[in-house]
Amino acid sequence: MNRQIRDVLGDVFGFKEFIGLQEAVIDRTVLGDDSLVLMPTGGGKSLCYQIPALLRNGVGVVISPLIALMRDQVAGLRQAGVRAAYLNSTLSYPEVLEVESAVRAGRVDLLYVAPERLLGERTLGLLAQSRLALFAIDEAHCVSEWGHDFRPDYLQLAEALARFPGVPRLALTATADEPTRREILRRLDLGGAVVFASGFDRPNIRYMVAPKNRPRQQFLRFLAAHRGQSGIVYCLARRSTEETAEWLQSVGVDALPYHAGLDSRVRQQNQDRFQREDGIVMAATVAFGMGIDKPDVRFVAHLDMPKSIEAYYQETGRAGRDGEPAEAWMVFGLQDHARQQRMIGMSDAGLERKQLESRKLSALLGFCELATCRRRALLAYFGDRLDEPCGNCDNCLAPPATWDATRPSQMALACVQRTGQRFGSNYLSDVLRGVGNDRIRSFAHDQIPTFGVGAEFGAGQWRSVIRQLVAQDLLRVDLDGYGSLRLTDAGRAVLRGEQTVRLREETRPERGPAPAGSRKLIPAAPGVRGGSLWEALRALRLELARDQGIPPFAIFHDSTLEEIVVRRPTNLAEFATLRGVGKVKLGRYGEKFLAVLESAGGEPTRDPPEAWRPGQPDPDPRAAEG
Repeated sequence: MNRQIRDVLGDVFGFKEFIGLQEAVIDRTVLGDDSLVLMPTGGGKSLCYQIPALLRNGVGVVISPLIALMRDQVAGLRQAGVRAAYLNSTLSYPEVLEVESAVRAGRVDLLYVAPERLLGERTLGLLAQSRLALFAIDEAHCVSEWGHDFRPDYLQLAEALARFPGVPRLALTATADEPTRREILRRLDLGGAVVFASGFDRPNIRYMVAPKNRPRQQFLRFLAAHRGQSGIVYCLARRSTEETAEWLQSVGVDALPYHAGLDSRVRQQNQDRFQREDGIVMAATVAFGMGIDKPDVRFVAHLDMPKSIEAYYQETGRAGRDGEPAEAWMVFGLQDHARQQRMIGMSDAGLERKQLESRKLSALLGFCELATCRRRALLAYFGDRLDEPCGNCDNCLAPPATWDATRPSQMALACVQRTGQRFGSNYLSDVLRGVGNDRIRSFAHDQIPTFGVGAEFGAGQWRSVIRQLVAQDLLRVDLDGYGSLRLTDAGRAVLRGEQTVRLREETRPERGPAPAGSRKLIPAAPGVRGGSLWEALRALRLELARDQGIPPFAIFHDSTLEEIVVRRPTNLAEFATLRGVGKVKLGRYGEKFLAVLESAGGEPTRDPPEAWRPGQPDPDPRAAEG
């Protein structure tokens, strides 16, 4: 079976090797097992269900939350020769009938549907009349009421899928803390599922966070290094997205707004331009979110704090999906925190939900105030580990001004311990400052040694200290409880005097050179991008994409074009060895791109008689070597 899996990987998708846990997930799915798959954005989750759908009998049903994702993934799959289709509201009635007929006749390998569409009796009836290979529930964190992007329709999926016993299910997500993972398994009735958890690290993304100080000017300084590149700027409110887009246009940036209140046609046009053109900057609310599959987004910026670390991780994960260097840039201020807290308070959610959202927001603020490696803290939040500083975040590149906070940190940690690890930061702050209110007296915490020990600090200062202790994983928030803080092993070491603590001061530089010995990204080969051959290849790709009404990356990613420039294939056999070139794409585009290479100079040879062509057996590997 592994041989068949690898044949599909190479022949259809043009890849030589799997990454991470892909092969293990695919192998179990082909055998018929259920799985929960946790992989970072850009980590190759799609192949985990696409390849099994091609190897198992029947149609693979992919439950996806956004129309844009369906459309672009189907376009990319069709380019690779996969029989893919979708059912959503953009299709006319005759088109719906055509897709349904193809599914019944077994002429579709992958069918993308929204959860709302799947739950309809018409779709369930269609599936009951068809042979099914698998169900893939993408963005599965949407099923969790305690996650950051809950969608009620996901709650009904388990009941609907129960109609199809024996069909393997994959739940896939890039953002799920431990409580959310448990809820996914429970809500989707995946008690016997194999859990595959890849690391959450995206080493190609540089994390940059700064306090707000004239944010537009701060952003312009950041943007200077990204002129002409595609990016996303997240804003909290609809109006600010339009104002930000207009301001960027006024300073010469090709920017567009996106939010749920825009006319649907304008919104779709703006999204299409972003997907299909280079250099567009989208100013957007979180409505511009899941389903953005553009691989060459070079930066994601936040002019306002998002609502949680999960949201931040998912939104920044839309940068650098192609594996090339990208930046996640954010400015934050206490006014952002206050505004988000007001929004939480005004929501219709119950008290428990509001408390959870408030705790998640405080954890993000602690991340913003962090003085140590941001990547380590981000990964620790998701239960992942990085053994040494990353060398590719602002705190590693330009260490901020800090102060020795060992003594107040020990005060806070001791207070957590002596109050029974049952309380949150506001209560602990009151105890540390010696506030003798009725609640503290009711627990007799006005009698413990840490009562009033930190009276020289204000309430805001103590909350900042506690947030940073959480961010450094010296304290941990009990997300299953009511926000109580608990000591970690590292926190106990600080309490015993075995480790010192330095915390961030308010001001620090926004950028700086990499320190000696820091981990470096591998840059693109010098001279590869920007030369005449590179531009000629991109021009051909754009022309072919426009003729078919698809995004350019559905033909070839930039990484494939880069390989073309570096390796200069001279015939189809050599072109077939490039990453991302499967048999169908080789037949469709190989000659066209070789013609560009030939016209660009050099003396490329014509295809030798033994060169492989679509429909013939695989080439002798020695032909490519010679």
